[in-house]
Amino acid sequence: MTPDNSVRFRGCLDDVAAYTPGRPPAASDGKPSYKLSSNENPYPPLPGVLAAATDAAQHMNRYPDMGAVDLLETLSERFKVPVEDFALATGSVALLYHLLQAVVTHGDEVVYAWRSFEAYPIAVQLTGATSVQVPLTDDARLDFKAMEAAITDRTKVVIVCTPNNPTGLVVHRDELLAFVEAVPSNVLIVLDEAYREFVRDPEVVDGVDVYRDHPNVVVLRTFSKAYGLAGFRIGYAIGHESVVTAIRKCALPFGVSSIAQAAALASLQAEDELLARVEELVVERTRVVEALRAAGWRVPETQTNFVWMDLGEETLDFTAAVQAEGVSIRPFPGEGVRVSIGEREANDLFLGVACNWKK
Repeated sequence: MTPDNSVRFRGCLDDVAAYTPGRPPAASDGKPSYKLSSNENPYPPLPGVLAAATDAAQHMNRYPDMGAVDLLETLSERFKVPVEDFALATGSVALLYHLLQAVVTHGDEVVYAWRSFEAYPIAVQLTGATSVQVPLTDDARLDFKAMEAAITDRTKVVIVCTPNNPTGLVVHRDELLAFVEAVPSNVLIVLDEAYREFVRDPEVVDGVDVYRDHPNVVVLRTFSKAYGLAGFRIGYAIGHESVVTAIRKCALPFGVSSIAQAAALASLQAEDELLARVEELVVERTRVVEALRAAGWRVPETQTNFVWMDLGEETLDFTAAVQAEGVSIRPFPGEGVRVSIGEREANDLFLGVACNWKK
């Protein structure tokens, strides 16, 4: 049978670029290789978390608990937030997809800073809505005055990524609260806080506190980064019940596996030990940033588990040089690179290239 090439797809797909994952490291003549391209936690799973996941896998012939009762009750206690104000999905990015599907459609607008998380334009385009990308300031910060000016009658959602991916900078309390107050109450504000656990800046407000007083604020968090569950894909949203109900309506049935739920629950129970690992990564982050600055690099004050380097037209050459040492990093051609904080050995290989690049 001759293939039918007359299948019609939605017009919004014409300009959608596929998401680009972090590149895995290339094999290099038996030398060790490292992946610093995806902001993953370099530590292996804790024994208790691994045991919980392994036990859950023994029941893979059964559907997961769609209500995720045990996990949501634990999260509810952890944040002092009603269970009804939580939604789960396969990572915080999936929650954003569900949320946009629930709120926007053709003719609507979504405002966010740029550069920011590269999934944003894809998620917006798939709904048929229009992205309104507001450039960062010269020092790579979110420009809230420009974002406020970009809001029109067509704006349905504003996304604030803090800390911002890939630049690593955070939004401070006063500027965020002033912006939230300035945004019309019928516009949904999404606070993407995927890297919240790495923040050490005392001027940063917790998004959960902002949500409590603002019905149009929803917070996205994930177990992928600080908790080391990137391979299981699980994240959560905290929002008022009407927002969360809309997210749940758009979510896939049984989307979050039993294994992911069990691992997340065990991670919360082992939170002190996991956050001690996060603190070690923060210390290593400081070492990497100080070494880069000592070598002459202007590195933004990152509050994440990665650093941003503005390389412009040198981006791909620099990426290739680091790759030659067995380390993969994330290039943004013509702009710069994002480099995750990983094992000390990996960081040292990257620093060897970076510190010699300025000579």
